Amino acid sequence: MELFDDEPENTETASNAHEFTVSEISGAVKRSIEDQFGRVRVRGEVGRVSRPASGHLYFDLKDDRSVLNAVTWKGQAARLITRPEEGLEVIATGKLTTFPGQSKYQMIVDQIEPAGAGALMMMLEKRKKALAAEGLFDESRKRPLPYLPEVIAVVTSPSGAVIRDILHRLRDRFPSRVLLWPVAVQGQDCAPQVTAAIRGLNALEKGGPIPRPDLIIVARGGGSLEDLWGFNEESVVRAAAESQIPLISAVGHETDTTLIDYASDRRAPTPTAAAEIAVPVRADLALRLGEMHSRMGRAARARIEHPGQRLRDLSRALGRPQSLTDPARQRFDLFAGRLEPALRQFTRTRRERLNALGLPVALLRSFTRSGTQRLAALTQKLAPATKRGLTLRQERIQRLGQSLTNSRARLLGEASRGLTRNRDTFEKLTTRLDAAMTRSLQPRRERLDRLDRLRQTLGYRETLKRGFAVVHGPKGLLTSVETARQTPAFEIEFHDGRLPAQPASPPEPAPAKPRKKKSDGQQSLF
Repeated sequence: MELFDDEPENTETASNAHEFTVSEISGAVKRSIEDQFGRVRVRGEVGRVSRPASGHLYFDLKDDRSVLNAVTWKGQAARLITRPEEGLEVIATGKLTTFPGQSKYQMIVDQIEPAGAGALMMMLEKRKKALAAEGLFDESRKRPLPYLPEVIAVVTSPSGAVIRDILHRLRDRFPSRVLLWPVAVQGQDCAPQVTAAIRGLNALEKGGPIPRPDLIIVARGGGSLEDLWGFNEESVVRAAAESQIPLISAVGHETDTTLIDYASDRRAPTPTAAAEIAVPVRADLALRLGEMHSRMGRAARARIEHPGQRLRDLSRALGRPQSLTDPARQRFDLFAGRLEPALRQFTRTRRERLNALGLPVALLRSFTRSGTQRLAALTQKLAPATKRGLTLRQERIQRLGQSLTNSRARLLGEASRGLTRNRDTFEKLTTRLDAAMTRSLQPRRERLDRLDRLRQTLGYRETLKRGFAVVHGPKGLLTSVETARQTPAFEIEFHDGRLPAQPASPPEPAPAKPRKKKSDGQQSLF
């Protein structure tokens, strides 16, 4: 009977308990966990990381004993400064919740930060090796910088001292046109904005409303590893490596190193040094231009003088036409002077020989007559031959003289044409050089005038004309009433001059009123 009595009691007890549905239990557990752990920070090592096509991030946070599932939704994942990577120790911030579909709890993460500098350095080295393996840091892909860029784009913060240092150094060395692309240089917006700036500058077309730069400078001042972390992001490094415009990285001070330094075409230790690398010194360039102008003038003169000297050397080698005929004329005069005495001696010798033979006079006369006739005939025969020889020699001498005159005229003509061509070329080059100098100096002169007008407009003297004044003391400007009271004498500067002044003496204190004596009667109740 006791057994039968116990069974109904157990059945009645079980029937009085509330029956929960699976969804009610899951909801109660969810509310309990979310109420107890509304906002938590969890430190752990990132385990499995999953990035599906939906854009959400799924990963594990683990230590040596437990594993916590974590998820970051698509909208929050795009704003993460640090992306979870397997093996990285991080501090995740978010809230705990449950996933009823699998009866498990998980953490919704909306912020991730590395757990110390050691974790950052480890992640930096891992990323550096991965990008280097793709060839993004190879020296062979780096482009040379332009010698004299016309437009320089600076990607930096518009309110920092970096842009002022760069503009000041460019103004001192070689004033150039600067195109500023303002970006955030730290924080979660740094990497997306710098990436967009580099790719946007490369997308500009030549001849468009915004000039396409010849050089890009990405600059930022010094800071901690966390402050400079935006320039270590993979998107920034890839944008710098893909840039078709030469890029100078000037992030941080000389000891600071970021991944964009390896992907850029040139690294500058400071932003000021980047400006020095970008443009040459204007005075040195003017000096070099003057030296090149002098060299061009000397080369042009040598080009003109060399053919003339060559012609004079050839003329000396040819000799004078008269020098060719003088020896022949001298020999002719010598033989002509010796011919008459020789004939007389020949006649005298023959006559003496005839006289020695003792022949009759008639025979001698006939012999002499015949000899004279023979001599006359011989002379008549010899004269044409002598004249012909002299004529041939004279004609030959004339031909040689004419050939020499033609050669000299031809050489002079060629030299004159060469000089004319060189003179025309020199004049064209001189005209082009003058035009190039005018085109180069005109925009710089206009920019200098605009900057001078801006200086005059923003100067403090223009402010004085609007009714303000500046107080000068012996040791500098006076900016407070207390300092002016302690200064024995000072000057007040207006827009049209200065006026000496002295501080007003403090008013004398009023004499104290005498107290009324109380009467000896009844005292005052007060």
